[in-house]
Amino acid sequence: MKTKMIMVLMVLFIGHSVRGQGLPVYDNTSFIALAKSLIEGAKQTTQLLKTVEFLKEQKERIEKVNNVVKQLKAVREITENNQKLFNMVQNDLREILNSPYIKAEEIESISESFTSIIDRSVDDMNFMQQLLTSNFLNMTDAERLQILEAQKERSRVMVSEIELKRKRYKNIISFREAQSKMNNRSGNY
Repeated sequence: MKTKMIMVLMVLFIGHSVRGQGLPVYDNTSFIALAKSLIEGAKQTTQLLKTVEFLKEQKERIEKVNNVVKQLKAVREITENNQKLFNMVQNDLREILNSPYIKAEEIESISESFTSIIDRSVDDMNFMQQLLTSNFLNMTDAERLQILEAQKERSRVMVSEIELKRKRYKNIISFREAQSKMNNRSGNY
């Protein structure tokens, strides 16, 4: 009996310290809070996606405006170069042709060389106007800008070409003037 009693006491002590989990208990308050936080997170994610889409649209608009600004700058520079061409030809050609050191047979050649550059300039301006006003070429802004940049470079070349011709004719006039002075000087020997 002693052994039985020890066994019963052992079972009681051991059974008392070991317990089963029992039935699960749900806390409705924390479950509702979890559901609310998940719904709020979904709302924030949706709002974030809308913001990202909005920012993409704004970036595309800024790029379009930037391309238009670049095109306008190129057009302005082409126009300024062409205006400079016209002014240089108008002033310098008149001065060169009115010089007494230019021979009559050279006048037509000189006029044609300046006129050919002006004609190219006018053709380029007409092409630029068609490029910007009509959409028959179906070009992207980048392609249009590339053509305008090439036009701008071409107008710069024409300006330098006119400056070179002007300088060349001025040097010819200076040389002929110096030659005339040397030939017509009076000798004080």
